[in-house]
Amino acid sequence: MVQPSWLEVLILLLLLGTSLALFWLRLRKAVGATLDARKDPDFQLGTLGPRLRGFAWEVLLQGKVIRERPLPGVAHALVFWGFCAFALISINHLAEGFGLHLLSREEGFGLVYFDFVGVFALAVAVSITGLAIRRFVARPEWLGKVSAESGVIAFLIFFLMATYLAGLPDYGLAEGSPAARVNWWLHTLTLLAFLPLIPHTKHLHLALSPLTVFLKRPRFSQIPPLAGDEDFGLDTGKDVTRIEALQAYTCVECGRCTEHCPAYNTGKVLNPKEIILGLRAYLNAEGPRSEAPLLGAHLSSEAVFQCTTCGGCEYQCPVGIQHLPVIIGLRRGAVNTGKWEDDYGTKLFLNLERNGNSLGFASSERQKFIEKHALPYYDGSQEYCLWLGCMGAYDPQGREIVLALVEVLRYLGISFGVLRREKCNGDPTRRLGNDYLFSQMAEFNIEQIRGSQVRKMVSICPHCVRTISEDWKECGASFQIEHHSELLARYRDKLPAAPAGGERVVFHDPCYLGRYRNIYDPPREVLARAAEVVNPPRARERSFCCGAGGGQMFLGEEKGKRVNVARAEELAATGAAVVGTACPFCQTMFRDAFGTLPSPPPKLLDIAQITAASLRS
Repeated sequence: MVQPSWLEVLILLLLLGTSLALFWLRLRKAVGATLDARKDPDFQLGTLGPRLRGFAWEVLLQGKVIRERPLPGVAHALVFWGFCAFALISINHLAEGFGLHLLSREEGFGLVYFDFVGVFALAVAVSITGLAIRRFVARPEWLGKVSAESGVIAFLIFFLMATYLAGLPDYGLAEGSPAARVNWWLHTLTLLAFLPLIPHTKHLHLALSPLTVFLKRPRFSQIPPLAGDEDFGLDTGKDVTRIEALQAYTCVECGRCTEHCPAYNTGKVLNPKEIILGLRAYLNAEGPRSEAPLLGAHLSSEAVFQCTTCGGCEYQCPVGIQHLPVIIGLRRGAVNTGKWEDDYGTKLFLNLERNGNSLGFASSERQKFIEKHALPYYDGSQEYCLWLGCMGAYDPQGREIVLALVEVLRYLGISFGVLRREKCNGDPTRRLGNDYLFSQMAEFNIEQIRGSQVRKMVSICPHCVRTISEDWKECGASFQIEHHSELLARYRDKLPAAPAGGERVVFHDPCYLGRYRNIYDPPREVLARAAEVVNPPRARERSFCCGAGGGQMFLGEEKGKRVNVARAEELAATGAAVVGTACPFCQTMFRDAFGTLPSPPPKLLDIAQITAASLRS
C-alpha cells in the first residue's frame, strides 16, 4: 500500500466526517422517535437463552429468510454474510487511508483473510445482481413500486465488490500502480456514499433488524396488557411503545407479509406492510408524543378491521416485525374509545353481553344440548373437562363435532365432563379490541373453572385453546388446555387403522392451531389412521386462512372476493373426497363457501368426525 500524502489524508478525513455526519443525521430521527416513545409496560428481557437462539437463527444464520423463500433467501444471506466478512476489511481499508496497516496482505491472518473475503465478494456480486433482476425485471407484485433508491444501493454494493476484487494484488491491479490507487479511491468513495444512504432508505434494517429480532416480544401475536385505566390501546402517538416504533423503522418493505395476507389477496384494502409503513410515516410526521389520532391520514381504520389475525404476516417477517399486536392495538384504540362504529360489531358485543355467546342464543340452549345427549358434568373425578365453546354448545355442526369427540373419548376410555356454566372465552372481543368485554368473559369463566377444580381441559376449537392458555394470563389465570387433535394423536395407536384404498382427505391447517401453536403433525397423524391424507398447495406454516379469525366471522366482508371462497376453491381443486378440518370456525366458513362452487363440493368433516366414523366401520 502506497503511503498517502497529507492532502489525501485531509480529503479522506473530510469525506469520512461528512459521511458519518450524514449517516447520524438521518439515523437520529429513527433513534429519537424510538427512545421518545413510551416504555413497553410488559417488556422483560427474561432468560437470554431463547433470545440468543432466535438471534442466531434469524440474524446470523439467516435461517428464516432461507427457509421461507430459498433462492432469494440464499442470495440475501450471501449479501449479509459478505457484509459481515467485509467489516474488518472496510476498517482496514479506511485505516490504510491514514497510513495505518491493521492487516498485512502478505503474511499471517491477513494473507488468508483477504482471499477469503474475495470469495465472498464474488458471491455478493452475483447475489446482488440476481436480487436486482428479481426486483427490476421479475418484479413480484408484493414488492410494491420499483424504487430508484433500490437500484442505486444495488449498484453501489456491486461496485464495492468489483473494486475490492480489482484491488487484490494477486488477481487484480498491480499494487502501487496509478490504476490501483484510482481503484482504491473509487472503493473508498463508494463506501462513503453507501453509508449515509442506509438510514435514508429501507436498508435502515441493516442497522436495526438485529436489535429488533433480539428485543421482539417472545410469543407469537403477544398482545401487551393495558397499563392502567388511562391506557386504551393505540389511539394516539403517545400510545406507541418503543418496541412498536423500533419495528416500524425496521421494515425492509420486502412484501412477504403482503404476499401471505388473505385480506390483501382477496381484494381488500388491508396490506400489512402499509400498516407498518403507515406507523412509520405517522412517527416521522407527528412524533411519538403527539395526541393526533393514529387512524386517519397515515393508517386506515377500514384496513385495520379487515384483518383475520391469521398471523401469516408476522410469521413470514424476516426482520422481527410483529404486525398483530400493532393491528389489534389500533383496534383497541378505536373500540375502547368509542371511535369504531360497525353494526355487525355492535351486534356481536350485545350478543356476548346479553347471552354470553357469540351466536346470540339463549344460554338455556346449551343446557338442553347437554341434557339431550346425557353429557356428564365435570365433578373433579374425571380426567378432562371438555370445554364446549360457543360453536360446540350452540352451532349445529359444532355440536356434531363435540358428539363425535365424545364417542371417540368413550371408545378410548378417557373420562370427561363439561362445566355447568360457561360463556364465550372472549376470543372475538379480544381480537376486535374490546378489552372490557373480554375481561368480563374471561373472569366469569375463570371463576367457573376454579370453582370446579379443573385440572386438565380439552377443546375442539383452536381459538378457545389459544385464548384460554395465553390471553387469560392477563387476568391472572393459567390453565392446562389442549386441542383435541393433540389428545387424539397421543392415543392414535389405539384407533382403527385405515383400510387400503380409503378416501383421500385434504387437510386444512387452522391458523390458530398451526402458526399460533405450531401444531401440524398431530391432526395429520389422527387422520392417517382413518384415511389417506393429502395437502393443498398452501399448507402447514403457509396455510391460507378460512376468513373467520379476528372477529371476521361476525363482521360483514363486503369488498373483494370472500376469503373462505378463495380457500374453499383451492381445497376442492385437490380432488379429495373429503376436506378435513380441526376448527369449528373453519368448518362453518367452508360450509358457506361450498355452496358457491359450481360442481358438487367434497364432504366437510372434522378430524373427530372422521375418527368416530372409523370406529363404526
